[in-house]
Amino acid sequence: MRSYAVAQNIGGRSEQCDAAAVRSGRDGSRAFVLLDGIGSSSEIRDWTRRAAVRLAGAAARRGNAETALRALYEEFAADPDRQDPYTARWLPSAAAVVAVHTPGTPLAVAWCGDSRAYLLKRGIAHRLSDDHNARRVYPPTALNPEGGSRNRITSYLGAVATDEEAMKVYNHPAIESTAVEVAAGCRLVLASDGAYEPHEDAGHDLYVELGDDGPLRATVRGFVDLAVDTARAKLPVDEHRYVDNASVLAADLTG
Repeated sequence: MRSYAVAQNIGGRSEQCDAAAVRSGRDGSRAFVLLDGIGSSSEIRDWTRRAAVRLAGAAARRGNAETALRALYEEFAADPDRQDPYTARWLPSAAAVVAVHTPGTPLAVAWCGDSRAYLLKRGIAHRLSDDHNARRVYPPTALNPEGGSRNRITSYLGAVATDEEAMKVYNHPAIESTAVEVAAGCRLVLASDGAYEPHEDAGHDLYVELGDDGPLRATVRGFVDLAVDTARAKLPVDEHRYVDNASVLAADLTG
């Protein structure tokens, strides 16, 4: 029986520009990837799908989330068209999160952007990643309760900044990673901002929404559909086109 599932909802966008991929390595490791394409066009959609497959394949072969993400990040960053600020603005890019699990070893996660990784364990949804966006750079304060815009992304696959350059401007590196011990019964969740933000804004408990013991495919489908319905409910009908793509990849880990 497949131990993972992916669900997507296009929201109000013209294209589904999120993409997910799963690949297995010879050592028993498995790589999980979720990319959130920035913008909405067929070009972005196709690029993001190809990039997700490439990243998952590299992570599975290497057995290392951060090394695989850095290799692809640096490959795109070396493109002369991406080095040029004018041409770079027209090239596809995406927030990226990748996780690699090898039974008996810690779960490794790496990311650039604001797609998130969670580990569901013993009734709690533990967030593993820290968003790369302006709200992280400028946290909410008494004088500015909203803080920086969470929609202004500060790192992503397709950017060219090095870790050092990103640190100088945003006080976080271009790519971050973490590792966490897992046990049987844990569930890994990768989610685009269009999936987690509506739930977070509405105060929904992510473990309640995603930790169901029922069929995994139905659980993730319900999560993204509710995210889109919740986002739509906050907007007038003529603004429903702004509702973002919502995507989730969930995997039950064996420890």
